[in-house]
Amino acid sequence: MADTQEPSNVIEEPFDLIRMSLDERVYVKMLNGRELRGKLFAYDQHLNMVLGDVEETITTVEIDEDTYEELFKSTKRSIQMLFVRGDGVILVSPPTRPGY
Repeated sequence: MADTQEPSNVIEEPFDLIRMSLDERVYVKMLNGRELRGKLFAYDQHLNMVLGDVEETITTVEIDEDTYEELFKSTKRSIQMLFVRGDGVILVSPPTRPGY
């Protein structure tokens, strides 16, 4: 009987891309102007994730009271381990792979 299993690096559905990114650094854009970069340790069907060695960037917009100009402010912090709730995730970007 022939083995009909697909190679593990074939992408047929969106979660395949997430699965292939396990133990790799990913970029996660969150609601409320948060951006995360960290190593993906685990995920589930709700896109809850566990990230390690995370760099969080929070971008806020303030309005200058005199000129009414938008002022963008970024704050960064490092987090050793982070649980990310999936309902706040806007996008997940895997590391760049040759051939894709």
